[in-house]
Amino acid sequence: MFTGIIEGLGTITAVRPSGSGRRLVLTSDFDLTGTKIGDSLAVNGACLTAVQLAGRRFEVDVSPETLAKTALGAARAGERVNLERALRLSDRIDGHLVSGHIDGTGTIDDRQTAGNAILVTVAVPEALTRYMIVKGSVAVDGVSLTINAVEPARFTVSVIPYTAHLTTIGLKKTGDAVNIETDMIGKYVEKFITSKPESPSSGVSMDLLAKTGYIK
Repeated sequence: MFTGIIEGLGTITAVRPSGSGRRLVLTSDFDLTGTKIGDSLAVNGACLTAVQLAGRRFEVDVSPETLAKTALGAARAGERVNLERALRLSDRIDGHLVSGHIDGTGTIDDRQTAGNAILVTVAVPEALTRYMIVKGSVAVDGVSLTINAVEPARFTVSVIPYTAHLTTIGLKKTGDAVNIETDMIGKYVEKFITSKPESPSSGVSMDLLAKTGYIK
């Protein structure tokens, strides 16, 4: 589990074949003291396991499923990536709960300067925007961001200078692919209200959500 608050950047130094998957070799810009083999790290938002570790250098295996569902399928040596180590239960959750399980990819559709911020619009399949609401959360390449606007096939976020400087969001250009993870709470709510209850008195209904104040 992650928070979407990026610890720092890293660089992919090598991409190697590994069966039908790939192995990525990365170097972190920050100290990895306390990290060990077997630990989870989010690389551009995708939860991967450290299988080799030496100082700031680590290696991760990327499965065929991850290659197909994320932008890591096009990863190349020299590429800069966002890095976050797994959440500890004692940590503050400054972003939102991020699983590291990517829902799909999007494409940077537009970038506009607005005061000291950058408004970034991302084009995505409509299957992803169904889980997005204005002022809700979304992880873009692992970065926890607040949604400013949602349309059927795209959404807009406002990126402050600190986030643009610390993460790869500030480096992205129109046409670049990004990993998208929608807020898991919306997916759970949908599951509850669309699942057939075992009995008339069980399950979550629209009536129950209205009575408890979750919807109006």
